[in-house]
Amino acid sequence: MRMSMQNTPFNLASCIEFAGKYHSQQKVITRRVEDDKIVEHSYHDILLRVRQFANALKKLGVKHGECIGTIGLNTHRHLEAWYAISGQGAICHTINPRLAHHQLEYIINHADDQYILIDPIFWPLIEGLHKLFPNVKGYIVLTEEAFMPKTALPNVHCYETLLAAESAEFVWPEFDENSGSSLCYTSGTTGNPKGVLYTHKSNLIHSYACGLADVFGMTSADTVLVVVPLFHANSWGISYLGPIIGATIIFPGKRMDGEAIFELVDNYEVSLAAGVPTVWTALLEYADTHNKKMTSLRDVVVGGSAAPPSMLKAFKAKHDADLLHAWGMTEMSPLGTINRAVPQLKNMSEEEQFRYRIKQGRPVFGVDIKITDEDGKELPRDGKTVGHLLVKGNWVVHTYYGDDKPAVNAEGWFDTGDMATIDEFGYMEIVDRAKDLIKSGGEWISSVDMENKAMGHPDVSLAAAIGIPDEKWSERPLLVVVPKAGKTPDKQSIIDYLSSEFAKWQLPDDVVFVDEIPMTATGKFSKLTLRQQFSNHKIED
Repeated sequence: MRMSMQNTPFNLASCIEFAGKYHSQQKVITRRVEDDKIVEHSYHDILLRVRQFANALKKLGVKHGECIGTIGLNTHRHLEAWYAISGQGAICHTINPRLAHHQLEYIINHADDQYILIDPIFWPLIEGLHKLFPNVKGYIVLTEEAFMPKTALPNVHCYETLLAAESAEFVWPEFDENSGSSLCYTSGTTGNPKGVLYTHKSNLIHSYACGLADVFGMTSADTVLVVVPLFHANSWGISYLGPIIGATIIFPGKRMDGEAIFELVDNYEVSLAAGVPTVWTALLEYADTHNKKMTSLRDVVVGGSAAPPSMLKAFKAKHDADLLHAWGMTEMSPLGTINRAVPQLKNMSEEEQFRYRIKQGRPVFGVDIKITDEDGKELPRDGKTVGHLLVKGNWVVHTYYGDDKPAVNAEGWFDTGDMATIDEFGYMEIVDRAKDLIKSGGEWISSVDMENKAMGHPDVSLAAAIGIPDEKWSERPLLVVVPKAGKTPDKQSIIDYLSSEFAKWQLPDDVVFVDEIPMTATGKFSKLTLRQQFSNHKIED
């Protein structure tokens, strides 16, 4: 049968082309990284700049399928790079600047990045590590000439200078919509980080799903504060959805303090905001301290780690805004669930409703979830039974980048590594982490890697790392140590020892010394016992 519908392969550059043509008056607002100056560009301006940068990359010899790394915060330049790179068929490899140096070395070389785009504040990273990246041909600093770093490195380009030399006309190539568009690595919680290669098609479908009314519910009338990083998991799809919908987007740059975020919300009448709990904690504290109210705010999407129940109550009671729990993973592009109220909750008491609203939420269309026992048998959806959380869908990873072995089981389900319940309405709640990972400020820290490193210390016999509750960061690592006989290591010596392989923010907040560590029946550290034992632990100076 002859095809009856058009079938032009989708290119993500179409998102910004559409915005430049049909939402040309809407804006992208950025607090610049270099000087905190706030600048505004229309979507039409952004489109022209994207085309200019695409021409610049082409002149530099960037080819289809090659990876171009970015180490940048949330700015209009980083957004432009997203579209210019993937739109011409290359792969935009977003890199988390908070990773430890050995992890940065691994992922840049594993991705075989040809060029790296970098914000000027991160330039010292490159000065210190560039010899570890033998295949990188050059660097593009996301700034203008006045803020260019002084360096002796060859092939260092200024972003704005490259743009100024190029035409604002560019013909986007046509290619398979299943081609890679962007690449993001996991945080390397066990072993080396793993790359997840998103495609033009998967990102489009994911963005459409995010735009549903019961998901982000975004419209062209919205002003959206994008705190969730562009360098991590597609910034939850908002940087594609915003231009498609025509919403005004605000990028906060490097300032994440409560005053700076409040200023943006208040001055630009932000209606929707998305980010990790630590940012919202600072925002609420600033508003409380200065007796201020965010009258424009309607929805606050929170992900990366669970928000405390008190945060949900504070946004509603003090600012009449709904805090919406969302859950997902790098392997899921990232959105899997979001917590919007179903009609059945309306007949419940406020207390009963709250018990559902603090969960991670219901799947969005395009994702399916289930919980299973150790043998893979599906468990009841009764809100009580705990099982391994498995997911599948059109934007869920099938195979990690550069790996031939599928990341899914024979039926196509991906094991998230989380333990969860699912209730009768489809609300999922994470109740534990199968591998005892520690999640601090929305970022993973490997307890196993920390333990293995600590037990290499000459004075340490055994070491177990756990996450303990923290009001600001959700969790912080605590290291429990059994010294070797006759040895008396101190806290600082162990932290100094760990610092060779862990970034500063990953280091434990405290080290406690014990005579023994509780074990399970199978000879493993009993992390559950340790978490109970140290649940009220106070950090000692």
